[in-house]
Amino acid sequence: MGIRLLTSLPKRLVLLIPASMLLGLGAGLVWDMSPLKVLVLPITMLMVYPMLVNFRIGEALSLRDWRAVGIAMALNFIALPLIAWGLARTFFAGEPGLFVGLLLVGLIPTSGMTISWTGFAQGNVSAAVRMTVVGLLVAALLAPVYLLVFAGAVVDVDVLDIGRTVLLVVFVPMVAGVLTRYSLVRRYGQPHYKRHIAPLFPGLSTVGVMAIVFLAIGLKARMIAADPALLLRVAVPLVVFYMVAFALATLASRAALSRNDALAAVFGSVMRNLSVALGIAIASFGPEAALVLAAAYIVQVQGAAWYVRFADRLFGPAVEQLEAAPVSA
Repeated sequence: MGIRLLTSLPKRLVLLIPASMLLGLGAGLVWDMSPLKVLVLPITMLMVYPMLVNFRIGEALSLRDWRAVGIAMALNFIALPLIAWGLARTFFAGEPGLFVGLLLVGLIPTSGMTISWTGFAQGNVSAAVRMTVVGLLVAALLAPVYLLVFAGAVVDVDVLDIGRTVLLVVFVPMVAGVLTRYSLVRRYGQPHYKRHIAPLFPGLSTVGVMAIVFLAIGLKARMIAADPALLLRVAVPLVVFYMVAFALATLASRAALSRNDALAAVFGSVMRNLSVALGIAIASFGPEAALVLAAAYIVQVQGAAWYVRFADRLFGPAVEQLEAAPVSA
């Protein structure tokens, strides 16, 4: 029963995130949660680690699906960061924490959700895997620089500190994940690992997401209570960001790619790695930035779910059924 519940958690993310936010809000109003801030970085690392157990760096070296990957990366590292920056300047020019939070939504692309939603829409899953690997590696290297360029005039950006956070939040869990997968496959064999062990990791990551969202909201509960319209003010630019991102990715992909590759490119760009971004936000910029990322989970999952429903109308019916990967946070 426990294993079944764990594997079902990622599919309920759209409900679990608001529940975690409400619990964090209630806890933060009742207790002083500031002493728990020391747990942010370790919880973030534990949250990201399960996502990266099945991370294969070798996928980044392949030239297959290069056109789809190229379009997705152009959207990820040129178009979408600029859109996020423009919206941040428009909506949060005088609020540095919220400004950086919205900017981070646009800076860190691709996660297990990229692969999952591509599968649900019957797109090119192998291309989605490649986009996830390339996107995360490039983002980890560029994030400190992008933050300095786009947010340096609004908040103090310590490039070395951001680099240390990225190292702890991305590369340490990545190495641990690769070693974990190697050890488990060696001990139990690839078939047993793939069928019985690998499906557990997205659920573990979801538990970490719930914990970090709970903590992020709890740390700013009194601020939210003093300004009830804050969540609405955060939601509006997020909805605009995802609507523009889906529209732009759809137009670019339809113009240059086949149906399956186009769907991979859409989800390989619009799906953001909110877990990694949330870790950077709360570790380096505080709960206000993290609040934006917590709200982005809700908008992103809902947007992807609706997009899958209209995929056949936008790109035509699927040629063949592809197996969908489990949703990961």
